[in-house]
Amino acid sequence: MKRMTVALAVGALVLGGAATASATPAHSTVPDAIKVPAGNRALATYPAEGVQIYGCTNGAWALIQPAAVLSRHGKPVALHSKGPVWTSIVDGSTVGAAAAANAPREGAIPELLLKANLNTGDGIFSKVTYVQRLNTRGGVAPAGTCTDGAQTAVRYSADYAFWVAE
Repeated sequence: MKRMTVALAVGALVLGGAATASATPAHSTVPDAIKVPAGNRALATYPAEGVQIYGCTNGAWALIQPAAVLSRHGKPVALHSKGPVWTSIVDGSTVGAAAAANAPREGAIPELLLKANLNTGDGIFSKVTYVQRLNTRGGVAPAGTCTDGAQTAVRYSADYAFWVAE
């Protein structure tokens, strides 16, 4: 039953059911810990709506993967998935990245600075050097113990800022 719930949550995201995030950031101050290094310039920022999918192992919840839709003016432009990876649904380009730093958020998953480690295609994400996850809301793993093998999807939203070398 839990796996079906996760599949339905992901399916709703892909069909655009959650791609209506506001373009207005919840806050505008970026913590020093996750600022992008000098020599990079902002490329684009997209609001995202999705889920953090958790699985239970040894009685504790652990992140399996994110599943989110990034939008521009309410229209889906990219998908965010395990890796983490962002794939443009406009031009097919992708960027993969690894966490370089984080900043905690009360009641939400942390904000992140991610350094690109994979670029494919010829499009918006093909030259991205850094990704920031900002203005996070929700997405925190459930509290307490769980039954091994269980899965759950926890809604979250964030703004993803993409950077390229100058």
